[in-house]
Amino acid sequence: MVKFILKRIGTMIIAMFMIILITFTLMHSIPGGPFTNTKGVPEEVTQAMEAKYGLDQPMPVQFVKYLGNLLHGDFGPSYKYTGKTVNDFIATGAPVSAKLGLVTLVFVLLTSIPMGILAALKNGKWQDMLLMAIATIGVTIPSFVIASMLIYVFSFKLNVLPTFGLDSWKSYILPVIAMGGYSVSYLARLMRSSLLEVMGQDYIRTARAKGLTEFAVVTKHALRNALIPVITFIAVSMAEMVAGSIIIEQVFSIPGIGRLLLASISNRDFPVVQAIVVILAFWVVLAGTVADIVNQRIDP
Repeated sequence: MVKFILKRIGTMIIAMFMIILITFTLMHSIPGGPFTNTKGVPEEVTQAMEAKYGLDQPMPVQFVKYLGNLLHGDFGPSYKYTGKTVNDFIATGAPVSAKLGLVTLVFVLLTSIPMGILAALKNGKWQDMLLMAIATIGVTIPSFVIASMLIYVFSFKLNVLPTFGLDSWKSYILPVIAMGGYSVSYLARLMRSSLLEVMGQDYIRTARAKGLTEFAVVTKHALRNALIPVITFIAVSMAEMVAGSIIIEQVFSIPGIGRLLLASISNRDFPVVQAIVVILAFWVVLAGTVADIVNQRIDP
């Protein structure tokens, strides 16, 4: 098990290095620079600004310097806000996005897994058909459409829930439902199909033949194996929630890193964009690594 964990950590390090390299190369391959579009600024001032931030150096030199700073947790200065560092923006936006993502994940798990289990146990009955119909609708509708519908109904028509910020517990309801809608629907369908497949195995029939109750058969024997593909999707879903938060934060005016990313792209503030992409990529890779380790533990 230790060898497997070390191997996955090594793979994660290589993946992160490649992501950092590709992101850095793409950011520096964009035509123009962060100061080229500044109106009314002489060319000499632009060159001085590029020299100040080391943008006049060869790209390999810039990358080595950037990678060294990154290893020390320094994402560099902001090109657009004098006296501000990228770490300042991340420290402000990341906790907001992390809290929103955590609440959404809890909502997804508490909703989708019971839905999938109930649908599997009531296979072919009206409960199964109703839950799967809801799940099918949730899978097909994009998150921004769900967000628009929720805002229209619960904010404009009923006027019971706020539409911007995260100032109270009510503020989380609409963003969480909009961001977690797809994951709830897909995970419920996956949980149902996985549990139905496991329930048809020989060892489940053997457990029933021994006189175990249906509750014991499901919880002690079927559910553990049925959760293996579910855990993998949860890791992917966590990454999708982070990516989906970019749209949701913009729709609901939430001051997280998703909204910061869009603003930084518009401002051509490349260090902020690079930092957010690296952070999101690290989250995706870490989630996948943890899922692999958990799956290995559940089913060696």
